[in-house]
Amino acid sequence: VQLQASGGGLVQPGGSLRLSCAASGSIFSRYAMNWYRQVPGQERELVAGLTSGGSLKYADSVKGRFTISRDNTKNMVSLQMNSLKPEDTAVYYCNAFLSASYGGPRHYWGQGTQVTVSS
Repeated sequence: VQLQASGGGLVQPGGSLRLSCAASGSIFSRYAMNWYRQVPGQERELVAGLTSGGSLKYADSVKGRFTISRDNTKNMVSLQMNSLKPEDTAVYYCNAFLSASYGGPRHYWGQGTQVTVSS
């Protein structure tokens, strides 16, 4: 599967951004879709995840502010980010995970998109 992320940018604290990730090349509905982020010098961390069965997972730091969603008819996954804080500044990566049930485990990554929260 190929992943193309978009929607990053510069936003003031308290503002909102919506990241999108378009997938192509495989059966999208079989994949768990995730958003990770990484700050230079730090490990990449899971921000939000949505399995093929609809189970959700969020990092504690974004609960109540970020919402992940997917549209299997459009092969898209989105991350709505509200009440953004400077500490949300990072490169955000779209990730697709194929479980062993579907021939995995395999991870696929999109290119990163920069999110900067600053006044």
